[in-house]
Amino acid sequence: MQAADDARAERPTGARTEGLNRLPAIPQAVLFDCDGVLADTEALHDRIVAEEITALGWDISPAEGARRFRGLAWDAILPQIADRLGPDAVPPDFLPNLIGRVLRALEEEVEPVPSAPDAIAAILAAGIPVAVASNSSGPELATKLRRLGLAETFRGRAFSVNDVERPKPAPDMYRAAAAACGADPHRCVVVEDSPAGARAGIAAGCRVLGFARHTPPELLRAVGAETFGDMAELPGLLGLTEPVSR
Repeated sequence: MQAADDARAERPTGARTEGLNRLPAIPQAVLFDCDGVLADTEALHDRIVAEEITALGWDISPAEGARRFRGLAWDAILPQIADRLGPDAVPPDFLPNLIGRVLRALEEEVEPVPSAPDAIAAILAAGIPVAVASNSSGPELATKLRRLGLAETFRGRAFSVNDVERPKPAPDMYRAAAAACGADPHRCVVVEDSPAGARAGIAAGCRVLGFARHTPPELLRAVGAETFGDMAELPGLLGLTEPVSR
């Protein structure tokens, strides 16, 4: 990691790319969300969640479900359903059945976000550690990483909702991910695609890059994230290469 360490020492921590002609500070670690950032699974989740909630009596589209629920932990969805349909509308087995259906779908449908594998390879080649932090359950996250061929890449540095006291938007998960990398959160970069996740990264003290492939960029900027739309841009935004011209 000597080359990366030398480069960090030469560049100011916290430098940004907007309006600058120099590369930003190289981070001590890069902390990724999973769904929509590494795994192209947001549409799958949105569809299944909408179908299961509609079956309870709330006719909700995948688009509305994404707006309301994307980035939230499973347990955070239940109060919204109860508020809409009544406290007795959600059966005790609703959440286990929903997660089970998602897990079965993940075994068949997980694909990487375009250019994400190349971005991870560039980060690792620079000697920078990576971690993943997801509001998914532990079994879901493990399935996604295995299907993407990233289980070994993130071994010991993969955090699910089951590993921390508070899920996103609390900072717990990203603080744990930074610690697993031996890094100061204030010198880490978080890559997120949801406002809840971006808030978690900001609260942890990290620089947050908001991946606006499917999320409106203004929603990510509103919580303090710097936005980008193509994972091929990520190495440049981290100071590893010249930023991609836009």
